[in-house]
Amino acid sequence: MEDGGVFNRLVSELSLSERGRLLSKLNSHSELTQEPLYVEEKGTAALDIKQQYEKTPWYMRLFYLIVGIFKSKTPESVFEDRLVARLGAIIDDKSPGLYDYRRELLLPDFQKELVGLKENSRFFYNALDVSVNRDKGAFFVFLASLEMPEIHKQLSEDTDPLTIARSNPGSSESEVHQKSLRTMENILNSITDDQRGVMYYNARSLYCLKELSSFLFDRIVNAFSFEPSAAGPACAVRLVRDQLVSLNNVLYSMSHVPSMPLLESLFVFMLQDHMGDVVFDVESEIKTLLSRAEVSLGGIRRFNKTVPLTLIIRCAVRNMALSPKAIPGGEDWFAVYRDYWKKQIDDQYREFAKTRKQKNLAEAFKQFLMGTDLKPLANAASDSDPDRITVAGALGLSFLAAFHTTIFSRDLNKVLRPILLDGEFYKRENRTEFTEAYNDLMKLDDTVSKFDSKLSAEGDYGKRYATAKGEIASLPIKRRKIQNVVQEASEESLRIIDTARRAMKTLIQVLNGILKKDPTGHFDTLSNLASFTGKNTPLFTDSIEDTLDKLEKALNLLDEVNILEVGK
Repeated sequence: MEDGGVFNRLVSELSLSERGRLLSKLNSHSELTQEPLYVEEKGTAALDIKQQYEKTPWYMRLFYLIVGIFKSKTPESVFEDRLVARLGAIIDDKSPGLYDYRRELLLPDFQKELVGLKENSRFFYNALDVSVNRDKGAFFVFLASLEMPEIHKQLSEDTDPLTIARSNPGSSESEVHQKSLRTMENILNSITDDQRGVMYYNARSLYCLKELSSFLFDRIVNAFSFEPSAAGPACAVRLVRDQLVSLNNVLYSMSHVPSMPLLESLFVFMLQDHMGDVVFDVESEIKTLLSRAEVSLGGIRRFNKTVPLTLIIRCAVRNMALSPKAIPGGEDWFAVYRDYWKKQIDDQYREFAKTRKQKNLAEAFKQFLMGTDLKPLANAASDSDPDRITVAGALGLSFLAAFHTTIFSRDLNKVLRPILLDGEFYKRENRTEFTEAYNDLMKLDDTVSKFDSKLSAEGDYGKRYATAKGEIASLPIKRRKIQNVVQEASEESLRIIDTARRAMKTLIQVLNGILKKDPTGHFDTLSNLASFTGKNTPLFTDSIEDTLDKLEKALNLLDEVNILEVGK
């Protein structure tokens, strides 16, 4: 369904019904606390200084005016300074050891709480790294299969080009494709507002988790240095003010616990590499991860309760009107979801069209090769043996081997060999071109056979492929070595095909030159053409025309195979 097969692998291990049953079990057995992660304390709402100042008694406003004259400040500024000082005292009283408002210092306990928040947030980083960061579209599709199972089922089944083609037997391939896309749009348009709301909530939770788990905590933590008066590390709040504002916005935005379907999706993606293991209990593993998630979410919740970050920032920037702002994110879920399904349908259509072409080619092969079936390369990957090397051009090589045995050796060689041995070309370069092309086709069967042997367990490519697969190394290095072997083998395969194609084209040009007898052209005829015609046999020129026809058909089929295999 997607490059890399992420979703297909998960689908093969967990069907839609199995995902639903797993979610039900987790919901019934999970002890995930649903208490909000962020709750704004009563009495801590932002204040409009101008409105608050106007509400103060007249004699207090007079007092602020007099103080302001001595301090060269406006009465409103003096009033705000008193509110900030009062707020600092409240912070010191309710949350001692976090912030010294007089010296505007973050204290050792603040650093300790921040390190704890970093550690608890880090748990989600790995889960996000192997899910959303690796394939956002596949993740949203999996999540939607839990939140909107009927929509997922319709998109999976009703847009399948094969199903549509069976229902509309007279439709062309392009009509089938357009029908699939229209069906997809109709299904997507049927998603209700409630369903969209649930998915948006999940997407927002996901984005906030991502922002928190990847937050650069160390920029704040490392700004602390030993302060004798604080008996430990402290930090001037002005040094990290912007980072604190950003962190506060993220925590404020992530006010609710992520939903169970979202967590299940995260953990299924996290465990995907173990899904195929013989001894693996996905339910047990996810329960374990949920327990760890409970601890991490509890740590985030405790930080928000323990550290009045909004109040500290207000006090530090001396702005009583400051409030955290919700960060944007999650709005793109539907576009990502739609694009993924469109790509899924496009991929299915290409596979559908490829299957049709394969069927048509198989019929053309059988007709051209006089009923002979193609034999796949013995040592290349196939449906029955997918663990071998997947080689580009494998089908083309199989066709060339069958062409050599069935058509070239038995039929075409009866015409080409006499020309090679006895033909007297007017132009010497024509003989050279003909001989090289003839020899390339003559040794074709042996060339393909030798290449196939190199793919075997004892061959060069086969040995290197097995070594790369069995090597104990990091996954990227291992993949690169495997890919290098596959690429090298594929390049050799395509070179063999290209050589055969050029040989066929050359023979076609030479034979056309023999028949046209045009001395002004690059390819001319034979001076002894008449001597090739037997007394009681068909004219030799008829045999040349038949050979030309078969070479042109072979070349066309080879080009069709090449388009099918490598898209060229």
